[in-house]
Amino acid sequence: MNILIALLGLAVVFGLAFVASNGRKKIRYRPLIIMVVLQVLLAFLLLNTVVGTTLISAFANTFETLLEYAKAGISFVFGGLAREETPTGQATVFFLDVLMPIVFISALIGILQYVRVLPFIVRYIGLVLSKINGMGKLESYNAVASAILGQSEVFISVKKQIGLLPKHRLYTLCASAMSTVSMSIVGAYMGLIPPKYVVTALVLNLFGGFIIASIINPYKVESEEDILEVQQEEKQSFFEMLGEYIMDGFKVAIVVAAMLIGFVALIAMLNGIFAAIFGLSFQEMLGYVFSPFAFVMGVPWHDAITAGSIMATKLMTNEFTAMFELNGLIEAGTLSERTIGIVSVFLVSFANFSSIGIIAGAVKGLHEKQGNVVARFGLKLLYGATLVSMLSAIIAGLFI
Repeated sequence: MNILIALLGLAVVFGLAFVASNGRKKIRYRPLIIMVVLQVLLAFLLLNTVVGTTLISAFANTFETLLEYAKAGISFVFGGLAREETPTGQATVFFLDVLMPIVFISALIGILQYVRVLPFIVRYIGLVLSKINGMGKLESYNAVASAILGQSEVFISVKKQIGLLPKHRLYTLCASAMSTVSMSIVGAYMGLIPPKYVVTALVLNLFGGFIIASIINPYKVESEEDILEVQQEEKQSFFEMLGEYIMDGFKVAIVVAAMLIGFVALIAMLNGIFAAIFGLSFQEMLGYVFSPFAFVMGVPWHDAITAGSIMATKLMTNEFTAMFELNGLIEAGTLSERTIGIVSVFLVSFANFSSIGIIAGAVKGLHEKQGNVVARFGLKLLYGATLVSMLSAIIAGLFI
């Protein structure tokens, strides 16, 4: 039964992508089939084999150790506040134990960038990907770099080419940035949802972004255009670089905290207003709207409305707000393991309305005209990135 629902889900996802395609006759099906097969194999490897379990455990344990190191800095600054029990202690613990470690992880990324380890890894993984996905070296590099640097910072590394790119190639770059997540906040995700689903989503989204973009926005990069020019960072001293990355991490943590305060409060207000007027909360209403999509992703029908509500929360606000909500349901034990896994994979991406502004602003800061181009296809970006999240959740659901 799960396989039949998965096939239905794939038909829905590919159908929705095909309807939005701007060049249906240009779609190349061979790379698409290869990438879907790779997604299935990777999902099976990660979720259903000893090797996959070992890899995920190693990844999760590494982040767990890093988060323990981060607590040394947090405890030094905040003292006993990090473990203080208060009636509203959950919010305090969330900020200190989930968001503040982003500062430390960001510093580590800066060090790996400085010693040229990350640029080497990103460039060569990107080259391998370009042989599989049938797209250009720039697109492949950008997808891998987005998964490490983040959806706005990645454009700085290719800023020499931003102004030269036609609209269709710019769309693919932006779609990759919205479909992935920054490595600096992966640890924060693992504090809210099961680590194995975070790792699975990271891997599946990398291919999913190319699959959906190849349908919505098909094209072929000619050999003379297939050039990759990575901008080298301005030469800095080690401690100058370290201070910059630490401050960047702190800014991310504060921005996420501010977004959570605002969005959670707004949702609470909307829930109250809708409940008073319609006898149904805003999230319950969204749950009914999104429940069919949750069902075709493989969520059992008895959990579909709840899952649809969480999916809608992520789309309307951000992934942290939705993960916070899912985390409460996981702790309450009200959802099945299958629902938790499928919804968790869906949540691991930047596919939400606020990301349109973030990506358009990042590109506009580097090239005014191209930033305006991105803003014009912003909704199509979000549409495609949401389909990527659905595709990854459907594939993962085969093995949960």
